[in-house]
Amino acid sequence: MKKGILLLNLGSPNSPKVRDVRVYLKEFLSDGRVLDAHPLIRWLVLNLFILPFRPKRSAEAYQKVWSPEGSPLVTMTYRQRDLLSQGLDDDIPIEVAMRYGRPSVSEVIHQLKGQGVEALYALPLYPHYAMSSYETVVVRVVEEVARQAPQMRVDFLQPFFDDATYIDALVQSASAHLDKEHDLLLFSFHGLPERHLRVSDPSNAHCTRVPDCCNNCNPAHATCYRHQCYKTVEKFREKAGIPKEKCAVSFQSRLGREPWLEPYTDVELVRFAKSGVKKLLVICPSFVTDCLETLEEITMEGRETFLEAGGETFEQIPCLNDHPAWIRFLREKVLSWQAGVGGATPTASNG
Repeated sequence: MKKGILLLNLGSPNSPKVRDVRVYLKEFLSDGRVLDAHPLIRWLVLNLFILPFRPKRSAEAYQKVWSPEGSPLVTMTYRQRDLLSQGLDDDIPIEVAMRYGRPSVSEVIHQLKGQGVEALYALPLYPHYAMSSYETVVVRVVEEVARQAPQMRVDFLQPFFDDATYIDALVQSASAHLDKEHDLLLFSFHGLPERHLRVSDPSNAHCTRVPDCCNNCNPAHATCYRHQCYKTVEKFREKAGIPKEKCAVSFQSRLGREPWLEPYTDVELVRFAKSGVKKLLVICPSFVTDCLETLEEITMEGRETFLEAGGETFEQIPCLNDHPAWIRFLREKVLSWQAGVGGATPTASNG
């Protein structure tokens, strides 16, 4: 079978202009796995409370991080694609698609079909499972393949939050920063509504319902974002040799008034500074590519919040981006999948 590779990421507006940001936000927030309310309520919230106001504020934020080449997230994902291709067979197409915006999943599946791809390995670039990130992009790919190329076999890279090679890549990418003097290392993960943990719990009886649910072993952890975030921190600390008391965990980027995963990063930054933490390192492991949430929300706004509250130094450790250890992780997964398609068990399957 002719094989193909597809890197999948969140997406970005076509430009930092308000009109393009509005189009992007409308597509993003119309997704029922992101705003998982009744369709009528979602439409009302989106069109009456979000789209009239948020695009302008978001456009101003995008303008701060936009590069001459375009969106940092999109351009870096293409760079990852180009680096990944080195060492792979030249006749295997490697494409990039975004869950929202362009290049869309629909147009890239059409392109791969036209190239004669019969077996596709899709790599959602999300280390942790969440219905609003990993699940929605997998469902989107499955839908488009079923619609356009039902004979195409599709395998998926599973969430890799505790994969030894991924953890090693994280530690390697952070090592130069960890060697600098610091009081605390903060792991800031993208936030989710607490409700999403319960929705993703197949038992409907564990996540947020059992005391200390993340530390009580349960099959629900296979789809529990918070548990997987804490597991990444645990594995990172073990690999890097960092004492538990030198680390903290928080969640950023909340939207709306309902309870989101706590503690909140912006609140913690103030608390740390006021409690005597002067030198702070921040790492964002839920993102493999620097984007608006890391470059503007953490590196710019987070730094300002921490310093104004009394901190002295603030440094955000860059995401994995084009670090050789991260590219090696991707390449190893692709090579393993290729071997599986050739006769062994595939890494993962949509079946």
